[in-house]
Amino acid sequence: MNIFDDDDYLVTSPAENFFNIARMANADIVNSEVEKLFDRLAALEILLEDKGMEEEFEQMLKTLPFTDTQRFEDTKNSLFIETVGGIVSRQE
Repeated sequence: MNIFDDDDYLVTSPAENFFNIARMANADIVNSEVEKLFDRLAALEILLEDKGMEEEFEQMLKTLPFTDTQRFEDTKNSLFIETVGGIVSRQE
């Protein structure tokens, strides 16, 4: 199964690429990869709670403009790429 249209993945953003592939790939595989992201998020929440930093982190999310930084975009894109890799590598 070819889930790529020519070289479209080379000219789209990692987010666009993820959503395009997620629509065409096996739903069970996509669900599994998305669940891995939620597992990671849950683990981070637990770590913050255990360190007593949950409230501090929530306040930081509201006040810091870090979502406008290149580092944030790079990290987010990396997560999209990693998830696409997980989906594509499991396709038949």
